Amino acid sequence: MTRITLINGDGIGPEISDAVVKIIDASGLKIDWDVQTAGADVIEKEGVPLPNRVLTSIRANKVALKAPVTTPIGKGFRSVNVQLRKELDLYANLRPCKNLPNVKTKFEDVDIVVVRENTEDLYAGIERQVDDDTAESIKVITRKASERIVKFAFDYAVKNNRKEVCVVTKANIMKLSDGLFLDCFRKVSEGYPQINKREILVDNLCMQLVQNPNQFDVLVLPNLYGDIVSDLCAGLIGGLGVAQGANIGLDCAVFEPVHGSAPDIKGQNKANPTALLMSAIEMLKYIGENSYADNIEKALFKTLEKGIRTADLGGNASTSEFTDAIIREL
Repeated sequence: MTRITLINGDGIGPEISDAVVKIIDASGLKIDWDVQTAGADVIEKEGVPLPNRVLTSIRANKVALKAPVTTPIGKGFRSVNVQLRKELDLYANLRPCKNLPNVKTKFEDVDIVVVRENTEDLYAGIERQVDDDTAESIKVITRKASERIVKFAFDYAVKNNRKEVCVVTKANIMKLSDGLFLDCFRKVSEGYPQINKREILVDNLCMQLVQNPNQFDVLVLPNLYGDIVSDLCAGLIGGLGVAQGANIGLDCAVFEPVHGSAPDIKGQNKANPTALLMSAIEMLKYIGENSYADNIEKALFKTLEKGIRTADLGGNASTSEFTDAIIREL
């Protein structure tokens, strides 16, 4: 039996975690869930939002499914997500963005994969207060991190029969930092003659994404641009409630939805588990359980096709009703 770390999060995290576990159990796949807690609720008991026991669990099991954890804005502890990525060197953030059945959007047939560098850039957290009126953040771009994320994007494209990898920078202004990322893309891309290459500036990309997103295939970006663009792409397919994500390193992988913990609807049986379920489906593919992943995905899609949706997607199903409908399809 496969042992997988389950970080059930806070806010709506425990509700959607329970839903996804029930669906996977109903598929017939047996998983030994190693349940771990993290986030704001843990600080009072253990003094830190990400206890060492969580990292130890992930290192031992190699794979984790993580529900959202609240990140304070402007104060408090740093993001648990960022800390996880740094501690476990989860250098690649993978966010497939593809239209789902019966989820109304402005565009159809969107199928974009965002590959985001996950360990440096402005998210390195190197900041200082220069004086009372000035704060400073340092943007770090290294050749090692840039080359490996570009290689990850091209390897993903080859493995998944994608046709193009497009690098996204602002190298016309940040000629040294973004210029280095672009240079690494050009050099690594030479080893993949079968894949089309494209270069675009991040502001131009954002404009074109909201005009004609179907032109894009795989995008590879530094950390900050990737964070912003992945949310934009989530909006193209119905919002954060359906957007999946994965953080992948050499030794470990953590699968999680893109959305936050939504404390305003905590405990109300309103939360949409689709994004976490899609992340879990990607996780099952990662560990080689492709048949179970396909069956769960088909059950989800059939449920959506029948018009059974949570409120954020224009429906009236509760979390439990939506979950039960998927289980019936299984």
